[in-house]
Amino acid sequence: MADHDTSRFLAGQTGLIVRIPEAEPAVRAWRQRFDPSARAGVPAHVTVLFPFLDASRTDARVCSALAAVIGSHRAFDLRFVSCGRFPGVLYLAPEPDGQLRRLTEVIAERWPEAPPYGGQFTEIVPHLTVADGQDDAVLDEIEAGLLGSLPFASRVAAVDLMVHDGVAWRERASFALRE
Repeated sequence: MADHDTSRFLAGQTGLIVRIPEAEPAVRAWRQRFDPSARAGVPAHVTVLFPFLDASRTDARVCSALAAVIGSHRAFDLRFVSCGRFPGVLYLAPEPDGQLRRLTEVIAERWPEAPPYGGQFTEIVPHLTVADGQDDAVLDEIEAGLLGSLPFASRVAAVDLMVHDGVAWRERASFALRE
């Protein structure tokens, strides 16, 4: 759910994320400086699907269907041992990432009108964005600062539906995975 400018987030946009609270000590300060989604209220996370349906469409029926789809998958553990990059972006790479990819695929199959990344990219690459829209020198500095905080592990037990209210991102619902 990263963007170069928080003003590009639109009221009513939604996204599905898995929170990674174990990342906060390592990434909070960097994300507040270099990730507009953090400044807009999104915690450290790996995106499952963004954008999802407009908030006006995420009614009780959609939430019930999300609960069923997500609840059919088991909770799982992730490790974060390394960084990765896209152009201008530094991220932490979750391992293994197969279950995250599968969650994205099954939700996108159920709601084909909400393709991952708005259909911009064909490959699903699960990641925890730390910095967005920066040059390589800044990304190098951040990566060097992060290396001492790795590795760490996280248990993924839920997927959260986040909604942008025009000012900030807020959690609308949380859907548990099976234990």
